[in-house]
Amino acid sequence: MIASIRPQPTDDRTNHRTWEGLEAMSRFLLNRVLQLVPVALGVTIVVFLMVQIIPGDIVDAQLGSQASGAEKAALRESLGLNQNIVVQYFVYLSNVVRGDLGVSSTYHEPVTSILFARLGNTAILAIPAVIIAAVFGILLGTAAALRQNGPVDRVVTISVLFVTSMPSFWLGMLLVIVFGVGLQWVPTSGMESTLGGGSFSDIAWHAILPVMTLSAWSLAVIARMTRSSMIETLKSDYVRSVRGKGLPERLVVAKHALPNALPPVITVVGLQAGFLLSGAVLTETVFAWPGIGFAMSQAIENRDTVLLQGGILFIAIIFVLVNFFVDVLYAFLNPKLRRQLQRA
Repeated sequence: MIASIRPQPTDDRTNHRTWEGLEAMSRFLLNRVLQLVPVALGVTIVVFLMVQIIPGDIVDAQLGSQASGAEKAALRESLGLNQNIVVQYFVYLSNVVRGDLGVSSTYHEPVTSILFARLGNTAILAIPAVIIAAVFGILLGTAAALRQNGPVDRVVTISVLFVTSMPSFWLGMLLVIVFGVGLQWVPTSGMESTLGGGSFSDIAWHAILPVMTLSAWSLAVIARMTRSSMIETLKSDYVRSVRGKGLPERLVVAKHALPNALPPVITVVGLQAGFLLSGAVLTETVFAWPGIGFAMSQAIENRDTVLLQGGILFIAIIFVLVNFFVDVLYAFLNPKLRRQLQRA
């Protein structure tokens, strides 16, 4: 009776391994969070210095050429521009930490409010583009790998090379000319119809060409990575031994080859997601889509250095955070990395 209520040795080992796994993952997450601090500081330094070397005076941009010398001097004093560059950076860093990215000279609104207001519009394009690129990229890459050197593989490889070799704005203009101007199937610019727009279907209708443009390059990159990873996995001893047991080929691919080939693909998907979510400047500019990228292109045109500086920092921070979550997801999905973390 006493023996029956004692914890079994197997359960102890299992609990011990589970605890070790949680402890190792906690250490990994803590290290990755600590690594974000110097990366974020480096981003603020690069963005601050990059804007410093842009030609033009921020005071002239905000007040215009008609402002008096006293008004310019007062604004220069209030912005701390009379201080040396080190002091200016720490003032800028202090404002960034408090969420203050300055006031746009174009819109006369806080830059933070402008960027958050446009983040949703960018997400309307970026999220479907990420999903389309990931799903069809993995499917096409897997199909090409399973038929290596066959007709399907050649079509996929040539298409990937064609798409990755052309600039995204050129592809966007090509789609506008063919499907918007020539065939007149879809609208070519804007987010809503001028007469009675704003519904979900209307926004989705306007988003077709921008999403196609935005997802094309990422889809091609993911397909190429999936093809390479699948070919390597299909030639591994592990897959050969599974095939030797007589399993059907579809089970070998679906249950054994594809899961082992996906970890490097996930990394690429994460990088592409960070790029797309952080705002595709060229695509939004081509289609006049009111997202973060379009706001930044307008900031360049209007010499709005405060909005440009805030937009670059905003995009960089989003990119860093997306890559952080991708690293965490990669650690959860990759059993080899989990074992390495437990042994460390």
